[in-house]
Amino acid sequence: MTASSPEVVPLTTQDGFTLHTTRTPAVGPLRGHLIVAGATGVPQRFYQRFAQFCAAQGVEVWTLDYRGIGLSKPRDLRGFEMNYLDWARQDLAALQAHVEGLTDGPIWMVGHSYGGHAFGLLPHPGRVARFATFATGAGWHGWMPPSERLRVWIMWNILGPLIVRAKGYLAWSLLGMGEDLPRQVFLQWRHWCQWPRYFFDDPEQAHLAQQFAQVAIPIRAINAIDDKWAPPASRDAFMAAYSQASLETITLEPARYGMNAIGHMGYFRPQAQALWQETLDWVTSAF
Repeated sequence: MTASSPEVVPLTTQDGFTLHTTRTPAVGPLRGHLIVAGATGVPQRFYQRFAQFCAAQGVEVWTLDYRGIGLSKPRDLRGFEMNYLDWARQDLAALQAHVEGLTDGPIWMVGHSYGGHAFGLLPHPGRVARFATFATGAGWHGWMPPSERLRVWIMWNILGPLIVRAKGYLAWSLLGMGEDLPRQVFLQWRHWCQWPRYFFDDPEQAHLAQQFAQVAIPIRAINAIDDKWAPPASRDAFMAAYSQASLETITLEPARYGMNAIGHMGYFRPQAQALWQETLDWVTSAF
């Protein structure tokens, strides 16, 4: 596979925050542009293998670190204030607008976990030709296996609050679960995870259901049966909000792709290249 040289591109959002995005140029004739909307606490470098895979097939790939994460985080997260939804409404929206300004060609998007939430929060999701998302779910502990429910309960109610109180942010890296998270991300995430349909069940976010219902493009939602954080039932509870989209749900058996396990993160690990190919073929199939 021919490699592409990634380029870090600083980008200013509408509210004045400087993000660091990465452009992985297409190898050979350009077929279109693909934006990767990552998961909570996962830096964009995690998606670089996937980006290289797509770039080798003529697709330019853009990734980003949301504010407070990876290359887009301040020196100290203590006192860093933001809204969890800013990752979609400001950060991902700014990247989409930037890519739209570069080309008249098709733009596709792939999400991971939070990325499936973010897509429906965008000001102009209809400008994306197709959207595929991995591991997107509602986050409610009741959708999870019993053993995972206990771990999540401990994180939300004991470890998380103690760490946030001590440090002023969620030092998630101490738990070996990803990048450290701004305080408000933890508080809002925990708040919405108390409901079976996530923020759609929050009375203060009732307007979001109407916004998601306006999305009318082809969407593919892909979840593994061994994904403890976002099993298929959790996916179905959340993705039902895309009620006017042409929605296809796919439940993965790891063995079908020669993998022993997928879990919540395995969708983007090197062993998943057969899944990447299948997804890329679908995303670009209309062009």
